[in-house]
Amino acid sequence: MTAMAPTRNEPDLSYLLDHTSHVLRTRMAAALAEIGLTARMHCVLVHALEEERTQAQLAELGDMDKTTMVVTVDALEEAGLAERRPSSRDRRARIIAVTEEGARVAERSQEIVDRVHREALATLPAADRATLLRGLNQLAEGHLATPAETPRPARRARQ
Repeated sequence: MTAMAPTRNEPDLSYLLDHTSHVLRTRMAAALAEIGLTARMHCVLVHALEEERTQAQLAELGDMDKTTMVVTVDALEEAGLAERRPSSRDRRARIIAVTEEGARVAERSQEIVDRVHREALATLPAADRATLLRGLNQLAEGHLATPAETPRPARRARQ
């Protein structure tokens, strides 16, 4: 006996968002690779230029774990684009400071990011673009602003 697949009553929003996000990320990665950056490196440079921030603060802004952040900052330091320095606000903390060359590269990478976004949106009629962006912003600031807590599996006691 063959089981019948359940009938879908709503569009597969998860697939649509996941697929378009994945393709956008691959296009972004390819475009930034042309200047030797990753999206994470771009994110760190841009956010570090905004204000004095620690590695932990930048990791949170870029949704990176500690290990990924360390590897990213190491790569930026090796390329001469950023360096770790003591904070001017807290002598116990170290910040990520962008070098002059890093600031130039960040300016170029922001142009690339803007171009990739502009090209993606340009495939839609202007009215649809505005509607899409308005709707995504409403979701990101409203119903989908905070991730759900995922239940952890119960641990079995050691025996």
